[in-house]
Amino acid sequence: MKKIILNPIGMLASGLFLGFLSRLADIYTSNIGNILSQMAIWILFGVLISIYSNSEKEAMLNVLLFCIGMLTTYYSVAFITGGVYSSVFIIGWTVFAFFSPFLAYFTHITRRSGVLPKIISLGIISFSLLSSIILFDGPRIYDFIIDGALAYFLFTKRKKDV
Repeated sequence: MKKIILNPIGMLASGLFLGFLSRLADIYTSNIGNILSQMAIWILFGVLISIYSNSEKEAMLNVLLFCIGMLTTYYSVAFITGGVYSSVFIIGWTVFAFFSPFLAYFTHITRRSGVLPKIISLGIISFSLLSSIILFDGPRIYDFIIDGALAYFLFTKRKKDV
């Protein structure tokens, strides 16, 4: 199952689907739409993709294609449905998408043992929490749940032979 999903085509397809789902959630639900519009959930998805990819290069490509797919369908559906969206958000998320391979590289390193992976893991969790506070007027209860999941995956899921 991992090989079916964690490959470039699977990641692009997953991003396309989740971008579509996220935009529909924004339109038709308030709670789920709010969660999927925050950065923390996308950080969690990126972390999961990165740590379960087989190599740093694979993590970088998988996360980039996931982000591009997500942004493509999200803003395409927003345009088609006449949704309100800001060019500032489009630019911000696009910059985030193009930096995502570098972030995926460092996230993949968290699978190793040592001090550096722990520092990177703390940085990821801190950034997730700070983005909720600074960018989205949080934190909310779901931010703590997402950050708890980040802590679990970043600090307990280690690969012995990286």
